[in-house]
Amino acid sequence: KTLLFVLALIAVGSVVLEAQDSITAQVDLCLDAEHFIKNVAGMVSLTEPDTINDWRTQSITPGCRVTASAATKQLSRNLVRDFFDLLRSDSWIRTPDPRDAPNEASLRFRKSQADCLFSFYDSSVSLNTDAELTVSDAVFKTVGQKLYYFLVLCTPAAPAAPRG
Repeated sequence: KTLLFVLALIAVGSVVLEAQDSITAQVDLCLDAEHFIKNVAGMVSLTEPDTINDWRTQSITPGCRVTASAATKQLSRNLVRDFFDLLRSDSWIRTPDPRDAPNEASLRFRKSQADCLFSFYDSSVSLNTDAELTVSDAVFKTVGQKLYYFLVLCTPAAPAAPRG
């Protein structure tokens, strides 16, 4: 009985380690995005594993999300333009056939082995997630500043999906 119990514990431990490795691999997809958000854009962020509906594969794909917030007095359109210019200057490139929403400040970029959709939104909209509440609570605002956010969803880099 003791041997069976020990073997059962080893099996459970190995399943837990595999799950942790999978989660780590998912979050690792967001390392470049998280680095950019924190160290280049100067935003407060929280990175989590996620599953993402990938239009290229028509399937739910393991990935990750970075929820980020900061405060500004700048107009949204200028802020978004400056953010994406800064992203390009940090060696991020547009993904092939991105199928994103540039008029809605939601653009897909690639770096290393990750394709990431960077989506801007301001304090007039809320995802009402724990991550959003956590990062917004961590931002210091001065008089006249307003919160803004970027939600970054990353999946493994992949070729463009065929059209049609």
